This record gives sequence, structure tokens and C-alpha cells, in this order.
Amino acid sequence: MNYNESLSFDKEICFHLAEDRERHLGSVVPPIYQNNVFLYKTHESISQAENDLAKHYIYSRGANPTVEIAERKLAALERGEACRCFSSGMAAISSILLSSLKSGDHVLCVSNIYFSTIDFLKYMDKFGVEHSIIYSTSPDDIEKEIRANTRVIYIESPTDMNFRIIDLRAVAKLAKAMNIRTIIDNSWATPLYQKPLTMGMDVVVHSASKYLGGHSDLLGGAVIASKEIIDQVFSKELIMMGAVMGPHEASLLIRGLRTLPFRMKEHQENALKIASFLESHPAVEKVNYPGLPSHPDYQLSKEQMTGYTGLMSFQLKQGTYEAVRDVINKMKLFKIGVSWGSFESLIWSPNLGNNAVELKKQHINPGLIRIAVGLEDAEDLIGDLDYALN
Repeated sequence: MNYNESLSFDKEICFHLAEDRERHLGSVVPPIYQNNVFLYKTHESISQAENDLAKHYIYSRGANPTVEIAERKLAALERGEACRCFSSGMAAISSILLSSLKSGDHVLCVSNIYFSTIDFLKYMDKFGVEHSIIYSTSPDDIEKEIRANTRVIYIESPTDMNFRIIDLRAVAKLAKAMNIRTIIDNSWATPLYQKPLTMGMDVVVHSASKYLGGHSDLLGGAVIASKEIIDQVFSKELIMMGAVMGPHEASLLIRGLRTLPFRMKEHQENALKIASFLESHPAVEKVNYPGLPSHPDYQLSKEQMTGYTGLMSFQLKQGTYEAVRDVINKMKLFKIGVSWGSFESLIWSPNLGNNAVELKKQHINPGLIRIAVGLEDAEDLIGDLDYALN
């Protein structure tokens, strides 16, 4: 399937898959099954249903019709066998890590990943689960860091903050040879622009609060993998811990998916213009955006991605907290906020003025500023950046 055929298929998934309009009285928008309990006619029928909670609606902590529609769409977009949605991205990440690990195991994290994921792995120390971080993205270097007890390789590609690209096929091949599970957070690229399962990765996680939702009004997460892995997560972590996505949130996610192909195209076009502008600005030392030909992993990104999104970072030549603060505070269109992936443009920096040692440890330049390019006019956003940088 070539790119155009894949995009056409993905649009069909976003617009129509799993909506079964005849079942819902012809409703063009899937109804929100807000109820928590589903009724049965006989004791025999509910008893039979309770023997297979994943396939029957009994109590919405398990299966729910509205949530199921979102799950089927996400599984199809990622070319996975099954999906389960959670109440947040961190609920999805923590659940799949808990499902994948036991006391004595080790997790190898590759380069920069979301700080809350690292915080959760630090929390897992008290249960005897170790983790380490390698900041090189070279498959050879990654292989050297694997331990006898490594059970999970956890990555983001592009990586957090520095936006390096990891060779997914090489890492997947290495991990499979050593019986190690690979987990990738694919929130940046979305299933439209990167499909890690087709490259050998075992599990994909998403923060649905980002591009998938796209409107800054949704908290949610998802895990997509083989049916065997998803069944394990459902029967243990999802059912027992209860961090489920609600039907209202699922309806917002379904709505977000309807416009995902069009929003991502605009995010990409705006971001490429802004990245090129920043690269030429005299106040900017470096732009971290894999869509630029100057990016060190540009060729690899072209091989395993079909597009780029709106999140990037750049480094000021004057890499002080005061310089970072002054640029951010001068912004008008770019609003100051920590999230990304929605219609609005946001700006933020990991330099908090009191964490220089931690930034160095994480290989993050103190002059780094992260921007999430939204759907405003690109020339207006460039003017905003130009004013602040000057």
C-alpha cells in the first residue's frame, strides 16, 4: 500500500469505521452511552457475559459501546490487532509497563522520553524494577546497554525535547532476538505519519490528549498491540485499576479523529515554514525538527515516517534562563503552556531557572525552547517569533 492509498484508508477509518449507524438508529454521530450498568434479561445470560468481560457490556469499567468505537478506530489506524483506551496518557503508559514487568526486571529507556514516564519508572524502584537511560540513539550503542534482566525497551521517536529519530526496525529486530518487549510512545507522529507496529515494535502508546483529540478538551490515553497483549492489560491493569476512558471523553476522541488528517496537514505545513524561519534567525543556535534537511536524522525520518507534525524545539545562542524567559514572555500569539497537539500554538521551556544540573544530565541545552505550532496563520506566528527573538 503506497502513501496515498494508506492515507485514503486512514481517512475512511477516521470517518466511518466501527460506527455501525444502523445499530444506532441512523445516527450520523455515535451516541454517548453514558450509563455505567447494562441490563440482561436472565441470570443465565449475564452469567455467560461475565465469563468474557472484554466482549460484553456489563459495567462501563470494562467495555462500553462508545469507547469501543474509539478503540477500534485507533487499532485500525495503527494496523494493530486491538486497542484499549485509558483515562490519560500516563494511565496507558503505567498500565502497559505494569503488565510487562515484574520484580527484578530492567527497563532500558532510549534518549529523552516524557518526564512523567521517567517519574513512574523511578516509582517502580520500590517494587524492584530497575531502569536506565541511554542518550545515544545508535542501535549498536543501545545493544551494549541491554542487561541480562532487560525486559522492556521504551522509546519515543522523535525523542522528547531534542527530537532525534530512532531506527525502529533495527531496535525491534534487536529486541526480538533477545525476547525483549518494545514499547513506543507514538503521540508526536500520530498513526497517520508513523506506524511502529508495521516496523516490528510490540506496543504503541498514545496520549489522546494531544493530536488525536486535538482541541485541548480531552484527557485520554491508548495502548495498541496484539490481541494477546491487550487482553492481558484489559483483564488485569484496566479492570483492576479502573483508569478507564469515559464515554464522553471517547466521543470527544471520535470527533477529534474525524478532522485528524486535515489538522495534521496544516500543522505540518505551518511547522515547516516556522522551522525554516528559525533556522535562518541570527538569535537561534539550532532547530530540532526532523522535517528539516539539516536535521541529523532527516534521511531516517523519510524512511520510516510519512509526514511531520507541529512540535519542535530551538536553542538560543544566548542560552541563559534570563534569555529564555524574555523570549517566552514577549510572545503574543504563542501562549505559555505545557501541553501540545491542539489548535492553539504554545511555547514552553524545560529551563526553570533552578534545574541546570538536571538539564545537563538529560542532555538538554539550557537555551532550549519548545514550541507547539498550531493552526493559526503561519506568517502571523513567524511575526510573533521574530518580534520576541529580536
